[in-house]
Amino acid sequence: MNSEGLWAERFRSFSKEMQKYLRYIFNGHLLFVLVFAAGGLSFYYSEWVKTLNSHFPAEIIMGVVLGILVAKSPIYTFLKDADIVFFLPLETRLGSYFFKSILLTLVIQGYIILMAFAAFMPMYAKVTGAGLGEFAWMLAILLVLKYINLQVHWHALKFQENSAPLMDGFVRLVIDILLLYFLFSGSAPAFPIVTGLLLILLWIYYRKTARKKGVKWERLIELEGKRLMSFYRFANLFTDVPKFRDKVSRRKWLDPLLRFIPYSQSSSYQFLYARTMLRANDYVGLLFRLSVIGSFVLAALPGLWAKLLVTVLFLYITGLQLLPSWKQHELKIWVSLYPIKDDLRRQAVIRIITIFLMVENVVFLATAIFSGGLLAGILSFVAGLVFILLFQAYAKNKIEKF
Repeated sequence: MNSEGLWAERFRSFSKEMQKYLRYIFNGHLLFVLVFAAGGLSFYYSEWVKTLNSHFPAEIIMGVVLGILVAKSPIYTFLKDADIVFFLPLETRLGSYFFKSILLTLVIQGYIILMAFAAFMPMYAKVTGAGLGEFAWMLAILLVLKYINLQVHWHALKFQENSAPLMDGFVRLVIDILLLYFLFSGSAPAFPIVTGLLLILLWIYYRKTARKKGVKWERLIELEGKRLMSFYRFANLFTDVPKFRDKVSRRKWLDPLLRFIPYSQSSSYQFLYARTMLRANDYVGLLFRLSVIGSFVLAALPGLWAKLLVTVLFLYITGLQLLPSWKQHELKIWVSLYPIKDDLRRQAVIRIITIFLMVENVVFLATAIFSGGLLAGILSFVAGLVFILLFQAYAKNKIEKF
C-alpha cells in the first residue's frame, strides 16, 4: 500500500468536503457581519493601543494567549471508523502518512498563530518599542514550539492511559506560557533556554517511551470524529449536514432549572427542547465558551461603542448557532404525534433561545460594569435587549423556512 497516495487521497476528499459546505457558509450574511465587526473592532483596537504605556502587561497577555494556541495541538489524521480494521495490520507502514498529517496540522495551526501574533504586534510594539526584526525571530520560535508540541502530543496519544494526553497537555501548556512570557518580557536568556530545554526533554521522553507502543486507533478515530463534528455543527447553521451527530450528556445538576416550566400540556415542547438543549454538549458548551470569550473582548476594549458592538456581535453569533435546535427532533415521529399545535413548538424554541441569550447578556452586563462603569454596563445591556427582541422576529422567520 502506498501511504503517501492514501494520504493525498484522504486530503483531497477532506478538502472537497470542506469546500462543499464553505460555499454555503460564506455566501450568506455571516461574512458581511464578520467583515463589519472586524473593521469596527480593528478601529477601536488601534485607538485603544494608543492609550497604552510601558506598564501595561502585554507580555503576560501574549504569553497566555499564544501559549494556549501553541499547546492546543489536535492532529488532522483524516481517519475513518473502518480504518481500525483495515489499517491495523499495516500500522508499521503508515509512518509517512502520520508525518504528513503533523506537517499539515503545523501549516494550518501555524497560520492561526501567525494571525494572533500579528494582532498582538501593535500592542507589543507600543508597550516595548519592539521592531520588525524582533517579530520575525519571535514568530520563528513560535512555529518551532508548535512543531515540538505536535510531536510531543502525537507520542502522548500512543499511551494506553486516558490521563496521559491530558497530563501531557497541561505540562506543555505551563511550559509554553512560561517560555513565551520569558521571551516577550526580555528576561535573561537563561530563563527561556531552560524552559525550552524542558520542552525538548519532554519530547525526548515521550518519543523514547512511546517507541515500542502502537497507534491507539480508537482514540485517534474518536478525536478525528469530534473535530469533524465541530465543523459540521457550524456548517449545519447554513445548510443540512447529513453527517452531523449530536452528543448528549446527562446533567442532573441542571434539573432544577426545569422546575420553572409549568406542568401543562401547552408546555410540552418547552420542556422537551429545554431538556434537549441542557443535555446536548453543543448548546451549553457554546453558551459558556462564547460568554467567556465575549467577556474577555468586552473587558479589553475601553470605548463605549466598542462594548455595544461586541455585545451585539456575540449575542448574534450565539443566537445564530442556537437556531439549529429547532431541527433536533424533526426526524422523530413521536414528536409529531403530540396533540398540540405546531405553533407552540416554534414558540418554545424561540423562548428557550431567548433565555440563553438573556443569560449571556447578563454576563456581559457584569463584565461591562466591571470594565467600563455603570453607564457602560446599562447601555450594553439595553443594546443586548434590543437585539434579542429583534432576533426573536428573525428567529421566527428563519424557523419557518427550515
